[in-house]
Amino acid sequence: MSVVVGIGVIISNHQGKILVGKRSSKHAPYWSIFGGHLEAGETFEAGAIREIAEEVGIQIIDPHVFGLSNNLTTYQEEGKHTISVCLHAEYTGEPAPRIMEPEKCAQLMWVDPNNLPEPHFEASRTAIALWQQGQFYCASR
Repeated sequence: MSVVVGIGVIISNHQGKILVGKRSSKHAPYWSIFGGHLEAGETFEAGAIREIAEEVGIQIIDPHVFGLSNNLTTYQEEGKHTISVCLHAEYTGEPAPRIMEPEKCAQLMWVDPNNLPEPHFEASRTAIALWQQGQFYCASR
């Protein structure tokens, strides 16, 4: 078995809220920040820009890496080991985010990062905690 590199992107707005989506296929009914798998030869930033455009139809500018999440709970539950590179981007423009892949996402909304909707996906919860605490990495429980 191999370890997969994923990217998770916290998109924040000027009101201090972050964009999350409710998964409708794999990992349903969990809520999560947006992201996906890194493609071979792709930078973390390019992967983040591509995934966000594909999933919510917006163009993010200057995403920056702030942390790593080693998703061991998900591995124990599902047998898939993913390391997530966590990025952040502020979004101030138009158009409004919209669901581009309804087979993967049933709903999206801006939420207070201190009051996340439940159930919440492990990698997303870890990324948000790292971002809020200004940490790069926290060992899995």
